[in-house]
Amino acid sequence: MGVQIDVVVGYPINDEVERVLGLAEAVGEPVTVTFMWEGREEAERAVLVPAATLALWEHWAPTAYPTSGGGEENRAVAEESELAHPAEFGALTLFRRRVGGRTAVAREGVVVAELLDPDEAHWLQEKARNVRQGFMDPKQKAAFEEFLARQASLEGQ
Repeated sequence: MGVQIDVVVGYPINDEVERVLGLAEAVGEPVTVTFMWEGREEAERAVLVPAATLALWEHWAPTAYPTSGGGEENRAVAEESELAHPAEFGALTLFRRRVGGRTAVAREGVVVAELLDPDEAHWLQEKARNVRQGFMDPKQKAAFEEFLARQASLEGQ
């Protein structure tokens, strides 16, 4: 990813998540976050992607992130998981999705970012970049066509 910023968040108190979100919004790039949840031995890593950046990636990515090869077994487990209440941390509310593993981060009722699995974030960014590089925006395309029109023909050289 472009800018690699690692942040360790203990328990999202004292506006820690809000500061990390502010950092992601300021640089317009994803921020890798490590959550050290109370009562858990293992840390949880995620990538906080500003909503506008994620929308751009999803616009250009040709397909959705492939699910794990576990097939029907994993799908059944995901469908059976309990619906969790939204978690509020200061001005932010986290909405964990039951399917897909993403967590939406909302401020005053508006989704401003999403927490993604690091592998999914990397995959999505790469796919979007590869597809986008194959397209020109309309102004760039018009300028290129004008440039080609001004070139001498190969027969005239």
